[in-house]
Amino acid sequence: MPVWLKATTAVVAVVLVAGLAFAGFWLFRLQNNISKAPLNAGGEGTESPVSDATGRMQILILGSDTRDGKNSEYGTADDSTGYGKSDVMMLMDISEDNKRVNVISFPRDLLVDIPDCKDRKTNKDFPARTGVMINEAMSEAGIGCAVDTVNKLTGMQVDHFMMADFNAVKELSNAVGGVEVCISDAVYDPDSRLRLPAGTSSVQGEMALAFLRARHAYADGGDLGRIKAQQSFLSSLTRKIKDEGTLSDPAKMLKIADVVTQNLTVDDGLASIPTLLTIGNRLKDIDISKVAFVAVPTTPAPVDPNRLVIAEPAGAQLFSAMRKNVDLTDPTAPTTPAPSETAPPSAEPTETATPAPTYNKAIQPVTVANGSGVAGRAQELVQALVAGGFTQTGQFVAQPVGKTAVYYGNGFADVAADVAALLGIPATLMIPAPAVTGVQVYVGSDFTTGTTFGAGSGGGAAALPQDIVNQTAGDKVCQQANPDLIVRQ
Repeated sequence: MPVWLKATTAVVAVVLVAGLAFAGFWLFRLQNNISKAPLNAGGEGTESPVSDATGRMQILILGSDTRDGKNSEYGTADDSTGYGKSDVMMLMDISEDNKRVNVISFPRDLLVDIPDCKDRKTNKDFPARTGVMINEAMSEAGIGCAVDTVNKLTGMQVDHFMMADFNAVKELSNAVGGVEVCISDAVYDPDSRLRLPAGTSSVQGEMALAFLRARHAYADGGDLGRIKAQQSFLSSLTRKIKDEGTLSDPAKMLKIADVVTQNLTVDDGLASIPTLLTIGNRLKDIDISKVAFVAVPTTPAPVDPNRLVIAEPAGAQLFSAMRKNVDLTDPTAPTTPAPSETAPPSAEPTETATPAPTYNKAIQPVTVANGSGVAGRAQELVQALVAGGFTQTGQFVAQPVGKTAVYYGNGFADVAADVAALLGIPATLMIPAPAVTGVQVYVGSDFTTGTTFGAGSGGGAAALPQDIVNQTAGDKVCQQANPDLIVRQ
């Protein structure tokens, strides 16, 4: 072999070995950065594992308020008991065709029912609780309990979770060179330490964290204003990463991956660098106008105006649309209903002979919400329900809606099925709604006459609430400042 060829071969071999060693070093480093925890805390999933590359995927994103280690400057360990609370809770829903992403935010003040959970580290059981702030779900039994709570609330199944702490926000914003945010007026919030001039600013490090943590700095002075600020921040971050080609630049990706994985806890199924890279690759070509940011519809809680509950029927409509894989940015786009929507979740296969109800119809709470726009419509349907044996009925005038639906609370799927059948309402219009007591027939403008739902109107899903999408990643939104915290110049 000629000397020059030997030399060339040697150089190529050295380069290849060095490249493999470099790749191996980064893979080893990134892999060892990751912390992991169980996906569930008792409520095991019923669906097959999703494909990381092609399957529709739900990832629960959590921001922990833990004050351990690098986060100790934000308070003492007593400020964050157990596993900590989730300051941020978002459900990221990636479509199977990799063309859409929905990001659903849950306010931390939202009162929900938390299911039975088991701490997988200690094997200690925690009983179910009712009317508890959603950010407490993981504080006792771990992150898996937050996952189970979201599964119960939405009727969906979370495939993975990612949890980051305060330090992750600072490090990530530094790694990308700052994120642009906007606020209507110069503001200073002493609680979060947020200080910004009016208009657009680039924030990173402590100021980026302050922008995300602030509650009082924004117009409503509460959690809903903070959610909009968080969504605006993520929209801006998405645009920056897309515009700068970060997802296609190995050097930039390694830098960000190193920062993120040092401050990240994920479930066992997500705890590998190849899996994270596969999911990242799914996101790189999505049109930012199809990245929709949504806040769960809420209303002040009757028991405490400083807390929130799911607003119905808007909440149930949102969760139903998500289960049916509806494009939230264009609800009129065709979609294929998920199999779980063709019948109530707890319905058993029907036999040749219809079995008698296993409950007493006379004591089941059934209400009729008249959203049809026709006066007296509810009374007509109540009479039909009473004649059918449902004598514990109620009625009220509700906000007008276009489509009829039957909402049912936990444990009332069989009652709802019989109520729907009595009125000729298809099973596809039955929607689980944990906030509803018993069964509620919400009558829309598609059911204005008679006591049997029209055959021509039975196929559609419940309408989505108006303006359910706060913004897409393509929108540049300026937050309104709290008048009490505006700095006069």
